[in-house]
Amino acid sequence: MLATLVVLAQQSGDAPVQQPGSSLGMFVPLLFIVVLGYFFMIRPMRRQEQQRQALLGALKKNDRVVTSGGIIGTVAAIKEKEDEVTLKVDDNVRLRVTRSSIVRILGGEESAKEQKEAGA
Repeated sequence: MLATLVVLAQQSGDAPVQQPGSSLGMFVPLLFIVVLGYFFMIRPMRRQEQQRQALLGALKKNDRVVTSGGIIGTVAAIKEKEDEVTLKVDDNVRLRVTRSSIVRILGGEESAKEQKEAGA
């Protein structure tokens, strides 16, 4: 048994030495994964954030909006410096919310549909 271990040790000692260029091949798959992550995750997130900033920048009085909590209301006032929006939810109900909590501006077809349902 000892002789077998000696023979195996001699064979492993004759193993070829790695060349310096072959270690670069190990980093190519990692670099490929990073590039794919950039194109499939980071770029779309940036585009989505730009669209969100454009949405909040286009916010004006009398727009019907939906907040992140699901509250639907009409913009009554916008305070630019304080990043605050006042929503008119019902006849006598006004809510102050942060501008960043607004998720969507309801379009003309959605608001017309809701007004039709409220009138019926």
